Amino acid sequence: MLKKIISLTISLIIITTGLILTDTSLPFLSNYLGYDLHGNGLMGITFASMILVLPGLFIFSWLALVLSPFITNALFNYAERMTASLSKVPTSDILVMIFGIGIGLILANLIGGAFSRLPLVGPYIPIVLSLILSVIGAKLALRKHNDIVSFFNRIPSRKAVKAPAADDEDVLAGPLGDRLYSSNKLLDTSVIIDGRLMDIMASGFLDGKLVVPNFVLEELQKLSDSADNLKRAKGRRGLDLVHDLQISYKDYVLIVDNDYDDLEGVDAKLVRLAKQANADIITNDYNLNKVAGIQGVKVLNINELANAIKPVVVSGEEMTVYLVKEGKEQNQAVAYLDDGTMIVVENGRQYIGSSAMVVVTSVLQTAAGRMIFAKAR
Repeated sequence: MLKKIISLTISLIIITTGLILTDTSLPFLSNYLGYDLHGNGLMGITFASMILVLPGLFIFSWLALVLSPFITNALFNYAERMTASLSKVPTSDILVMIFGIGIGLILANLIGGAFSRLPLVGPYIPIVLSLILSVIGAKLALRKHNDIVSFFNRIPSRKAVKAPAADDEDVLAGPLGDRLYSSNKLLDTSVIIDGRLMDIMASGFLDGKLVVPNFVLEELQKLSDSADNLKRAKGRRGLDLVHDLQISYKDYVLIVDNDYDDLEGVDAKLVRLAKQANADIITNDYNLNKVAGIQGVKVLNINELANAIKPVVVSGEEMTVYLVKEGKEQNQAVAYLDDGTMIVVENGRQYIGSSAMVVVTSVLQTAAGRMIFAKAR
């Protein structure tokens, strides 16, 4: 639809341009023929239309029909190439460049306005200054990228927090000279994006420091600059959580610069840092949970914590539930507890859309959560 609209617009521009050129050529034709076409009333205007306007309209309409598809395809191909190129540029760089160009254009108009009344060159000075200062603004903004982003407080600071005193009994010397509490909790990317950590901190169940390595922040920034909307939203939510933690629990959050160039992947780096700093890892990543456990690193899994504090349900217990949809098997229906636990009810299909009394037959505990099986009374 958009392609058709653009093609039609280009055609109208070509035809209109042709009619304007045709009309401006009438005086030249009058001089050439020695006959004032416009000054001879209706006959002159009719003759001019027959000689120029109608053939001109036909010619430029034909040109519009031929050229508009070619021009439209060229525009769309160029736009596609530009989109592909810009999608590879981090979003933060694009925003910073736009900011720099905007500042450059404002300065160009302020400075150029003072010289715009000069003879001959005056009208062109603002244009030249706009081109020069917009390019300078974009380049300068890119070089000052981190300072600009930090000024607007959109991402948390990446500077390592000062280490605690050397005589503290609970500290261990970490790599690169950092000192970390032995009760530290290393945060991985998944648990930061999850967002439930803020509520757990508010409950007071976690002790020690929350440590966010620099390579975890870098992964969050890559996600926030992703072209994929879902990944970008997750990355920004993670950066916002780290920032909120720094504000609410500034004495309990450490940002450290420890990195391991010989390792690839955030999980491997987290495990090594945890082993060297004698720290635990907080995550909800199933694979990281297994890998860290194999290497002797203690892991605190948020999903396991959530499952552990769910209400206990035993076989034979009766409860009233609201059945919301059909199950996978015949005559099955599905209900949910307030905490999100799924209940599969045998012979419950007839009660869908209403509440029913059910009896628990079994409870299945999996890594993904708890599932309850019941039958309608």
